Amino acid sequence: MQRCLVIYPYLKHEKLRRSPEARLAEMVRLTQAITLEAAGQLAVPLAAIRPATFIGQGKMEELAAMIAEKEIDLMIADCGLSPAQQRNLEKALKCKVIDRTALILEIFGARARTHEGKLQVELAALEYQKSRLVRSWTHLERQRGGFGFLGGPGESQIEIDRRLIRDRIAKIKRELENVMRTRELNRKVRRDVPYPLVALVGYTNAGKSTLFNRLTKANVVAMDKLFATLDPTLRQVKLPSGLTTMLSDTVGFISDLPHELVAAFRATLEEVREADLLLHVRDIAHPDSSEQKEDVLKVLSSLLDVAEIETRIVEVWNKIDQIDHSPQKGVLAVSALTGAGIDALLAALDERLGGMFLTTLKVKIPAQDGEKIAWLYRHGNVLAQKEKDGVLHITAALTHDNAARWKKMMSKVS
Repeated sequence: MQRCLVIYPYLKHEKLRRSPEARLAEMVRLTQAITLEAAGQLAVPLAAIRPATFIGQGKMEELAAMIAEKEIDLMIADCGLSPAQQRNLEKALKCKVIDRTALILEIFGARARTHEGKLQVELAALEYQKSRLVRSWTHLERQRGGFGFLGGPGESQIEIDRRLIRDRIAKIKRELENVMRTRELNRKVRRDVPYPLVALVGYTNAGKSTLFNRLTKANVVAMDKLFATLDPTLRQVKLPSGLTTMLSDTVGFISDLPHELVAAFRATLEEVREADLLLHVRDIAHPDSSEQKEDVLKVLSSLLDVAEIETRIVEVWNKIDQIDHSPQKGVLAVSALTGAGIDALLAALDERLGGMFLTTLKVKIPAQDGEKIAWLYRHGNVLAQKEKDGVLHITAALTHDNAARWKKMMSKVS
């Protein structure tokens, strides 16, 4: 296992949204997502950012001593480094150096499973790499997850062939256009089936996949790791009223998400744009839960306008089994792990979506007309039924589309 040192360099005079300890803890969690061993972690306060090396000479000497003493071969800086700063740090510290963007791209490269996901992550990695003449081209062989930022042939700072990168980027963009056309066709097919779409959004590791599995009885990967889910997954969920919804589990957000990834995953995040309802899942037991909420809303605001966010988002506090205070008004509280609050969540979805998608019909059907009775049970939710003089009086909730189909079917009979 590769040993790494995690540092968080920050300007002393700037007000921080999160404590250095919280930033370091998150970076350590990120390293664990791709089985790196964090042999050390250090907050590095700076009076100013040095153009050549980002950090000052004194701190560099301190880091070099720590790297030599602990036999560390990789340093990860929780900041954005220019190509020159990266090269100069590697030369001075005598070890591989990567920044926050490279680490997140490496994780995404190792985790993406679908063809689209792999293409999107590779595109983001190439856009990041094309200005950095410090890596080899071998990651395109795709022999392993990740993109080679952590080591390998790039040690000698081989210049990347820019023409190959440009050609590969152009090829990926063409492939992604085809994928997006296919996704649009799939969305049109889904729109023809009048099921509302509910998307789970939230900070990475907030418990979205665990909640998704609880609601859908699916078996989506749900690990206690950052970015366990990268590819969007869709499953049906039947609400208490009988209304069928499509539930989407989406990629988790993170603070300072690399802009390359925001652009590359725009197609994946279309599920969020298309959703009739967004469930913002928060890890309410996390000490930085409020800051995480701000980060999620910031990303959402780049996809939706403020009015849409306010009308389509429902906040869900997850991990309530780990806290001792009550949720705020209008917030749904659940434990995806234990199942607490799940029934209330389903009922709330029913109430919210029912008015948008359901029509209640009261119909009379001869008791012997099994075909029509079966149709109602199959396509709607029968709320009440009683028989009088050989006629069934049925109250049923149907989607607007199925209600129209029923009325058309009955008009042909009459």
